[in-house]
Amino acid sequence: MRRGDKDTSSRLRTGTKMITKLSLLTSKARGSPKERFISLMHLFNEDFLEECFYCLKRDKAVGVDGVKVEEYEANLTENIKDLVERLRNWSYRPKPARRVYIPKGGGKLRALGIVSVEDKVVQMALKQILEAIYEVDFLPVSFGFRPGRNCHQAVDVIYKAVMVRPTNYIVDVDIERFFDAVDHKRLMALLGKRIADPNILRLISRFLKAGYLEEGKYYQVEQGTPQGSILSPLLANVYLHYVLDLWFEKGFKKEAIAYCQLIRYADGTPIQA
Repeated sequence: MRRGDKDTSSRLRTGTKMITKLSLLTSKARGSPKERFISLMHLFNEDFLEECFYCLKRDKAVGVDGVKVEEYEANLTENIKDLVERLRNWSYRPKPARRVYIPKGGGKLRALGIVSVEDKVVQMALKQILEAIYEVDFLPVSFGFRPGRNCHQAVDVIYKAVMVRPTNYIVDVDIERFFDAVDHKRLMALLGKRIADPNILRLISRFLKAGYLEEGKYYQVEQGTPQGSILSPLLANVYLHYVLDLWFEKGFKKEAIAYCQLIRYADGTPIQA
């Protein structure tokens, strides 16, 4: 067996091991809807973070440190080992995002936060862990930024609702600048409904407060979660699950005197810069 084949085989075995651990989280979350997970940080081991590295896209822009995916990979074993050590002794701190702007339409611009490769690895790990728990909680009404769900499915549900059910009105609502305005304190409180591991919560909080660099100047942030990051879409879904989806399904819908249905989708596909 060639060295490359051996490395690939090793990664596949590691991936299978982590899939099993994440599946156990999902099973526990499904079986205990009110369970708060108190021990998750131990999942951040070298094997898992290496797998998360190989999940990254390779043609994306670099963060504030200028390190490319290929450069990080050149010394991957040592880089991951060092990362795990810093995560364990809490010397790891996310770097500020590099803020750039892309056209949004109508002459407007959308701000993106481009994070460093190392921070993307940690965010990917957080995303997979949180997704394993929250996907069993999320309601069928949400279609944005979720595995196995897309805008075509959302449109199909709308079509069936309009053509089959007694529909008189369609209300199209857009949450303006949602990602820029997410309340950090409220988001952390909502995450606490399922996540009781203080280390995971502290790590997420550090990402939220990492700030950004624009034209060489550092900006602190008190709210928002940057578009363009791997973790932000999932955090947005957690927030909207509690403040919108559950409110509509468990509250508003029960008080309505006629048929009504919520279909939620983001205003675009997730951009991982």
